[in-house]
Amino acid sequence: MANRNHFLVLRNKSIKYFNLLEKEVKFYREIKDEEQKARIGFYFLILEYITGNKNLNELSLSMTDTDFHKYFSNSNCDDCGVDAVFINYEDKIISLFNFKYREKFKLGNRQGLNDTLISSKYTNALLQDNIGTLRGKPKDWAKKIIDCLNGNDVWQFQLYVVSNDDQTVNVDDLHLQCMKDAYDLDIIPIGLQDITDIMSIRPEPINASLVLEHNAIMSYSENDLSSSMSYIARVKLSELIRITCNNGGIRDEYNIEELSKLSAVDLNYDILFDNVRGFVTKSKYNLNISESLKNSPHNFFMYNNGLTICAENIISKTINGKKKQKIDLKNIQILNGGQTLRTIHAFNMTSPDVMNEYLSEAEILIRFFVAENDDYKNKIAEYTNSQNAISSIDLKSLSSEQVQIEQYLDDHDIIYARKSGDTGKSDCRNYNHKITMEKFGQLLLAVKGFPEKCANQKQVIFDKMYNDLFVDNFDITTIVSVIENYFIIVNTYSEIFTINKIEQKNYYILYMNSLYPNFEFKENINHLENAIHSFKKNKKLIDSSDSRILIKLEFRKYLDEYMKEINMTLAII
Repeated sequence: MANRNHFLVLRNKSIKYFNLLEKEVKFYREIKDEEQKARIGFYFLILEYITGNKNLNELSLSMTDTDFHKYFSNSNCDDCGVDAVFINYEDKIISLFNFKYREKFKLGNRQGLNDTLISSKYTNALLQDNIGTLRGKPKDWAKKIIDCLNGNDVWQFQLYVVSNDDQTVNVDDLHLQCMKDAYDLDIIPIGLQDITDIMSIRPEPINASLVLEHNAIMSYSENDLSSSMSYIARVKLSELIRITCNNGGIRDEYNIEELSKLSAVDLNYDILFDNVRGFVTKSKYNLNISESLKNSPHNFFMYNNGLTICAENIISKTINGKKKQKIDLKNIQILNGGQTLRTIHAFNMTSPDVMNEYLSEAEILIRFFVAENDDYKNKIAEYTNSQNAISSIDLKSLSSEQVQIEQYLDDHDIIYARKSGDTGKSDCRNYNHKITMEKFGQLLLAVKGFPEKCANQKQVIFDKMYNDLFVDNFDITTIVSVIENYFIIVNTYSEIFTINKIEQKNYYILYMNSLYPNFEFKENINHLENAIHSFKKNKKLIDSSDSRILIKLEFRKYLDEYMKEINMTLAII
């Protein structure tokens, strides 16, 4: 249950997020009020958690909130009850966000029904294809949404109702049901407890004990001399619920007889801290798991891939005349199967009868590994997740070299965001920059000599080109200057109002700086703009956008020759 301390932790994290945001995103008007900083930081923090997009500039483009744009762009357009929009073109999901930030904590305070219904002003305009009254960012996003809905693809349409209230709005309310039915809209409420569950705060060690039948467990050791044993086991879902619940006493009660106790427990979300996936809400996979449990609990073992649990130590002892085995787990984390675990717990909460009718009858495969250090743990997580539908970027976030980069940059007051919502290892530090793992990969690709590939080949960076960029001949001592140069370039561009600013140009300037460090950044910006103009003119591509030009290998080669001529001319002079 969320409390005042959770509220204050979230407030402080939101302010810290705003301070990072202010360093990366230019505001038209300075924000001095602490509560306003917390409010805007809260919006961005939640957007990052839910969308998985850690790029602050890109997230700022998603914002439609009226108050935000008073400070950000000096505009005053009615947001019509929708504070942000995010379109996932890959998965065909349109997400609207309705934010409310409370300045004071009130126990039992619930999200307002009217606060949610006000978003229907925006959805009405969208679905009636009547956006003439909209202005500014709300209208820009409305056009994009209408284009999606008028196409041939099937789109999922959802509204996140997000606040730091103690309790969420009742989605079964008749008014909200009418809204859902009228717009074919999924309404997803997120409150303080949900946010507390997903915030990346290193948890206290979680311990548990369980007893298994001797024929339900198989042991494994790396070699005959190894003292640590790992196990593969067949475990009842009722036991899985127990050892991962938020009640420490019940986690240790391996001889539990009253299963009704387990109907009231919830998942201890701290157990998912090291899980690859970020915040996952309702999806088709969750529904498939629930349906499997309802329709054929006895076959669940065969239908599900199981879980991977990592422990700092596993102590096993044979009991009951060698018929059973007692296992004590120290400091456990779920490395694979977090979504399955969440769904099983959610299914358990639907009815007091679920435990006896379904969960006590179903079993699941669990791999228990001993990981004595983070490097070994990360390798287990990477390889056990590699066969699932998880992006290569998420998988590589667990690798030892990424952890080393994070630690090295932290020592230089730079946050290296491997997970969503990361605001640094210390709440007391004033960090200079925040850079995502994906963005850093793009910077390395630019410096390596491929600025034309940076914009649309992120997956390749963490797949085919990963070793070339992050492992082979990787010099960690150079990365601080690469990152600092990138932010200097971004700031330099922001001060030039006559130039069309796009992210691809930042990659090109970083590339040019690596080849010609004798030029100032402003000089290279002028050289790049002149090269773009002359290339368009020579190739008769005057009407082509800069972004289309910059992804061409032909242009990068043209720029190389262009810069060689300039450099030779200056050398002669």
